[in-house]
Amino acid sequence: MTPDIAYANADFIEGAAAYPERWATAAANFRQGLENENRLRADIAYGAAARQIMDLFLPAGTPKGLMVFVHGGYWRMFTKDSWSHLAAGAVAQGWAVAMPSYTLTPKAQISEITHEIARAIECAAGKVAGPILLTGHSAGGHLVARMNCTDVALADDVSARIKRILPISPVSDLRPLLETAMNADFQMDMAAAAAESPVLRSERRGIETHVWVGADERPVFLDQARWLAGAWGEAHLHIAPNLHHFNVIDGLALPSDPLLKTLLSGA
Repeated sequence: MTPDIAYANADFIEGAAAYPERWATAAANFRQGLENENRLRADIAYGAAARQIMDLFLPAGTPKGLMVFVHGGYWRMFTKDSWSHLAAGAVAQGWAVAMPSYTLTPKAQISEITHEIARAIECAAGKVAGPILLTGHSAGGHLVARMNCTDVALADDVSARIKRILPISPVSDLRPLLETAMNADFQMDMAAAAAESPVLRSERRGIETHVWVGADERPVFLDQARWLAGAWGEAHLHIAPNLHHFNVIDGLALPSDPLLKTLLSGA
C-alpha cells in the first residue's frame, strides 16, 4: 500500500463527498442560533494574518471554563466555519468554546501553524476564566497534542490552566507524510517532520491526555493513535467502536456522549 492510499480517508468512507456540505450546514445553523441569543463572538482576531481569527461560543450563564477545538484537514483545508456545531455539547454543559482558523499550508509551515494555535489559545484564555480543555481532530489533533510539548511557547498562566488534552484521530508522527504527495504543500524534510511529531517529544508539560480514535478508521490512524498513547505516560488510548475518521468527532455535539464526557470529566 502506498503512503498516499494509506492516509486517504475519504476514499474508504461511504458517502464521504456529502460530509463537507453536511458539516457546513450544521455549523451555520448552530452559529445562527447562538447569534440570535447574543452568545456568539465571531471573527475575533488573535493575530495579524487573515486567517488568524476565531469564534467564541458562550453558554447561557457564566462559563465553567474554556474548551478549544482545532479543526483538521491535513493542515491544508477548511476553516473554523465548518465545525461550529461541534461546540454544542460543551456549550450545553456550561462551557465556552473557542474555534480558531489558522493559516494553511503551503502559505505556512506546520511549525508556524503550531505557534498560531498557541497564540489563539492564549487569546481565548484572556476572554474566559477557569480551566482550559483542548481538543482537535486529525491535523487539529496533532496541533493540540503539540501544546503539551515544552518547545511550544505558552504563557505560564495559560499552560497552568490546561487540565486535559483530547486529540481525536491525531497525526502524531509526521515522518510517514514525507512520502505522500501532500508533502508538496507541507514542504517538510526529515528534521522538520521529526521536530513537529508529538510522539518524539520527550520534554512535555505532563498534561493529562486522552487519545481518541475510531475503530473503523484507516489502519495508519489507529497506528498513529497507539504510537502517541504508547509514547506518553500521561496519555490514555480510547478506540471508539463503529466509528470512522469523519464521524468520530460527532460526539462533541452531544452533551451525554462518551467523547465529550471524557473531555469534560472532573474539569
